[in-house]
Amino acid sequence: MQETEPRGRAGRSRLVVPSRSDVLLRNFTEVAGGPMGRRSDPGVVSPAVFTVERVLILLTLVGALLGVLIKGYCRSNGWESPTQFYATCYSDLPELFRTRGLADGAFPIISGQFEYPVLVGLVAGLTALLVPGGLGADARVLAFFDLNAVLLAAAAMVTVLATARMSARRPWDAAMVAVAPGLILAGTINWDLWAVCLLAVGMYLFAAQRQLAAGVLMGLAVAANAYTLLILLAMLLLAVRTGTYRPLFMTVCAAAVSWAAVNLPFAVANPAGWAYYLQFSAGRDAGYGSPWFAYNLVAAKLGRPGITPEGVDALSAGFFILACVLIAAVALSAPRRPRLAQLAFLLVAAFVLAGKAYSPQFVLWLIPLLALARPRWRDFLAWQGIEGLHWAAVWMYLGQVTSAGPSQHNLDMPYYVLAVVAHMVAVAYLMARVVRDIYDPAQDPIRRHHLDDPQGGPFANAPDRLRLNLRRPSASLLPWKESAHA
Repeated sequence: MQETEPRGRAGRSRLVVPSRSDVLLRNFTEVAGGPMGRRSDPGVVSPAVFTVERVLILLTLVGALLGVLIKGYCRSNGWESPTQFYATCYSDLPELFRTRGLADGAFPIISGQFEYPVLVGLVAGLTALLVPGGLGADARVLAFFDLNAVLLAAAAMVTVLATARMSARRPWDAAMVAVAPGLILAGTINWDLWAVCLLAVGMYLFAAQRQLAAGVLMGLAVAANAYTLLILLAMLLLAVRTGTYRPLFMTVCAAAVSWAAVNLPFAVANPAGWAYYLQFSAGRDAGYGSPWFAYNLVAAKLGRPGITPEGVDALSAGFFILACVLIAAVALSAPRRPRLAQLAFLLVAAFVLAGKAYSPQFVLWLIPLLALARPRWRDFLAWQGIEGLHWAAVWMYLGQVTSAGPSQHNLDMPYYVLAVVAHMVAVAYLMARVVRDIYDPAQDPIRRHHLDDPQGGPFANAPDRLRLNLRRPSASLLPWKESAHA
């Protein structure tokens, strides 16, 4: 029998209220009168003006304003080294505007080399054209940053709304995205929020059984950042488990068409400029925030040989492939089919841990996925606190590396390496918690509230066609409805 969702007096599904379901938030609400009472009907009684989505938009707006305030020193004094690091207000946007010809009217990729995907180049080029030419150099840099900050805030709002709408009875989980310290601290470092936004909308459309539209958005997301390809790999694992391939085929085809529609004009206009992003990504050495970079720092300190660029390529690819194999084994062997968001989070987190670089803004990739995969505020806030420490450590370390500035502002190498290790341990811990939820659905915050897979679309409530039994290979097929209560 299919699981039913509790419904209110008016026939609408009751919302899951965090002050009831989350222990941490329930304790925090004591200062404001305690958690919502048992006799209230969230989602049934009209909230008047302050609907869930409007409150989420207000929270996101407050977070966006805080993010701009953090950049206040640089907005007033300019983005110059080393003060932009010591004031923790660094952003790639002003630097790229000045050094990639954007201030002089050059259009990314078409006019020259640009180390970002095509869609990011489009955003950078179009916003640069909107900057008034009659302003002074510093004023134009500030106008470029402010314009992009406004657009990134809008992208954050869309991300939050999409997260709320695909969370079924749990729209308040999107508040994790709206108030995430990582979003506040890193939202305007680069254009990563565009890829995050497009992926969130694509996942929402997939959850609504609109595979073609979802594919179009996901193709655009890939055109903004390659990490978004991993959502298609998560879908492939669910397609194999359920034997449901047609929705995946439709989504992939639409994604390929939209990606090609954005990329082909640039590839034809300037093949070398279009390929530069791929060459840059493939040829780069170990970057800041990666385990390989941290290892090389420690090795140099101890007088031992570090990992060569070729070795970094091999180790990064090898560890990620191994992680994908293990995640596939989890997806196909768990007693109950994993949720799409759980697999997507595991794959992106593995990509982050094994990658050749981990820039502070990469935390944005994981925030919406964790809010969907494991919406537990205690784990979320602990992880975000560690990511905040890593964010600060990066700037203090870069201040020393780029200028050897005042010693009281610098961060020694061992403390920077510890910040990198702490970030990795925190992400690995979250992955372990998600895997535990997959193998024990009673621990899953979503399935504990009588939901199967709110983001699964055609995979939600689908029976198994293949399940690997790693303990008893002879029993390879097992319907999920039998295994759900094992």
